[in-house]
Amino acid sequence: MVECEAPQLDTVFHALGDATRRRMLADLVGGERSVGELAEPFAMSLAAASKHIKVLEKAGLIRREVRGRTHICHLDPGPLASAHDWLSVYERFWTGRLDVLERLLVADDAAGSAPKTSVEPPEGDDP
Repeated sequence: MVECEAPQLDTVFHALGDATRRRMLADLVGGERSVGELAEPFAMSLAAASKHIKVLEKAGLIRREVRGRTHICHLDPGPLASAHDWLSVYERFWTGRLDVLERLLVADDAAGSAPKTSVEPPEGDDP
């Protein structure tokens, strides 16, 4: 069960809890990036970007490789799979609930569009 990995999941969700780090991960989907390239969209210093990258590294979401003086980051999707597994329990829960709601709405719609049987006076018998 995924709960055995709770400390790792806590670290992953902490890392994903920041929009800057989520954007950095999204950028890494396209391939490796330097720390400078990851920092560029945010107009942040390399030191600030490095702090975000350290959080992502601690969560195991990225790997950093040093090439000369350049630090290159790579996405490591493994921990995202664990987070996805944990979230999928709730996805199944909400999908089931929404399926029930859909059936109720369809039944309610069908009942509302059924021809109404009302008693109307015969033609010509106006009071």
